[in-house]
Amino acid sequence: MFRFVQYSLLALATVFASQALADTVKVTPLGSHDGEFCARDRAMIFEDPDGTRILYDAGMTVAGPNDPRLGKIDAVLVSHMHGDHVGAVHIASVNQGECGSPAATVKALPNTSSVDIAMAKKAKIITGSEMPKFFASKLKALGGDPKDSQLVRFGASHKLNGVTITTVPAVHSNGIAPGMIGGELGDMLHAAGLSGYAGPPTGYVLTFSNGLVVYLSGDTGMTAEQEEVVNDYYEAKLAVMNIGDTYTTGPREAAYVINEMVEPESVIPSHANEAATKGGKVIAGTRTDLFMQESKVSTYLPLSGRTMHFDARGRCKKGCD
Repeated sequence: MFRFVQYSLLALATVFASQALADTVKVTPLGSHDGEFCARDRAMIFEDPDGTRILYDAGMTVAGPNDPRLGKIDAVLVSHMHGDHVGAVHIASVNQGECGSPAATVKALPNTSSVDIAMAKKAKIITGSEMPKFFASKLKALGGDPKDSQLVRFGASHKLNGVTITTVPAVHSNGIAPGMIGGELGDMLHAAGLSGYAGPPTGYVLTFSNGLVVYLSGDTGMTAEQEEVVNDYYEAKLAVMNIGDTYTTGPREAAYVINEMVEPESVIPSHANEAATKGGKVIAGTRTDLFMQESKVSTYLPLSGRTMHFDARGRCKKGCD
């Protein structure tokens, strides 16, 4: 009888644990090297409990639209038009080159990897600023529906199944490179050393069906909105924060943003611009190591291919060991 009760309690615990995980948001980094956090890694897939899958900043480390790691994609988010985020080139397959210098040898211009993926997956491209017009023209030129490039501006929101998407300000540049424009106009801009206008860059706040609110910083420095909007209004519990220095916030500045401004439960560093790990462990003395030391909240490395599960409060329930 005692053993029967033991088995029954174990079965109930298993059921409850399975139900708890079913109500989590899955976050899967798609980097250049399996199990590592490498120099060009930006891309992440967010999966809502209802099955909606959103690709954030495909960049250079998604191996094109046929990358087997992608699976179903419902929407592609692009923080800004720089090639390492929208995808000017990309890897041919994972684990090519070195973690500090992955072999991104496949050209994706003038379409960009983001457009190629959206076309192949029949996914929406959801962006802010002036970027939707650019993506709409690309989709139309490839025989897609320009209406699949959809706008969400700061202060507004866009609903995609159970996920609510809004944009928030980022401080960075956001020119469209001549190679993305192509043709005579692209040649003229290249000769003049100019880029096209895409409006300001953006960050994102995603609210999932389980209640989890996630801040995606994009490339940015410190902004007042990180405290007044992302924290005070949206109350983000999980943040993906750029830490790469020179081009974005450095590790100490990024830690300040997390500790004093956004104040989430958990943070995932991104855009480190370095080989941050070896064997899945952070390398001492790296920017990533410094950020993790300075951060006062739970910090989880975006190891490529590892799926992390987060509950509504931003606590990691699985995949973060």
